[in-house]
Amino acid sequence: MNTLASLTQPIEPVVDVPPQIFRDAMSRLGAAVNIITTDGPAGKAGFAATAVCSVTDTPPTLLVCLNRSASVFDAVTGNGRLCVNVLNGDQDRLSTLFGGKTPVEERFAAADWSQGITGAPMLDGAMASFDCEITEMKDIGTHRVLFCTVKAIRLGEAENALVYFQRGYHRLSSATAA
Repeated sequence: MNTLASLTQPIEPVVDVPPQIFRDAMSRLGAAVNIITTDGPAGKAGFAATAVCSVTDTPPTLLVCLNRSASVFDAVTGNGRLCVNVLNGDQDRLSTLFGGKTPVEERFAAADWSQGITGAPMLDGAMASFDCEITEMKDIGTHRVLFCTVKAIRLGEAENALVYFQRGYHRLSSATAA
């Protein structure tokens, strides 16, 4: 079969998409790895996430998706503020700590932090940190979508990005990205 014909052949879509098929397909969507942090009256917490994206630059707004059954849920939503810390290529161990069942104190002890203007912890050495106030929330299925207005940004070195693709960490170098 020639290449053009194979590209134009229709692929049978999956109807009534089962959760596992959806997760398998989403594993093919490479995404930046982030650590989301919060601190305030509802407590200090942090988690690893790839479900983060830009909404608009006027006003600068991000969205963050948070499972409503996550152990950090009450702290994040109760504080009403968070920081999205974009990880660099050598911070995969930190992502693993924040993505598992590691106690909060151990998570934060594994790196150096500064306090953002909202009070949320900003990761020293992150490629970028977006210090945000949660301005809107909407429940969709198992998750709550948090719309976060960016109050401050700190930029770090951006030589190597940490991305998650096919259920594993990968490093993307600015030298090879061009």
